[in-house]
Amino acid sequence: MSFTYDAVGATRGPGPCPPGFHSLHVRTRLGEGGPVFRRAAEALLTWEMHRAVGVGLDAGAERAAPGVDVTVTLAGMIKAPCRVVWTVEEPRLAGWAYGTLPGHPECGEESFVVDRTGDGTVWLTVTAYSRPAKWYTKAGGVAARGLQHAYARRCGKVLRDLCGPAAED
Repeated sequence: MSFTYDAVGATRGPGPCPPGFHSLHVRTRLGEGGPVFRRAAEALLTWEMHRAVGVGLDAGAERAAPGVDVTVTLAGMIKAPCRVVWTVEEPRLAGWAYGTLPGHPECGEESFVVDRTGDGTVWLTVTAYSRPAKWYTKAGGVAARGLQHAYARRCGKVLRDLCGPAAED
């Protein structure tokens, strides 16, 4: 199966949203310090954060890696097939992005990146660009985009909770 969009990998770096897509950028403070960063990175790279958010997740590998197919199931009914496009694992930066495959209700790419800034603060940044691909996401319009923002905010809250009391600094 091929991706349903052309700008594969565009969430990896700064730059404008591809024409015809809506952008999303949500940043959540997770806490401070190396232990928070390492816990957040591991939860992100092993799908733990996604499972804790409450979506169904069927992944072709135990860790995110380029080429791994992932199907997210929403409300037990809506299947959203994706493929991991890129990953990063560095001392202060970890994350990945997946792109949509045929059958996904949206068309585009979404990345989840944890970074530890110079002052030690740990952040989750969810970046995406998308457009509707199914009749129901087209009909949902602004409400569908609102759900995508709510999902990104929930990812941040869930990941902060997974990091434990040290994240509450």
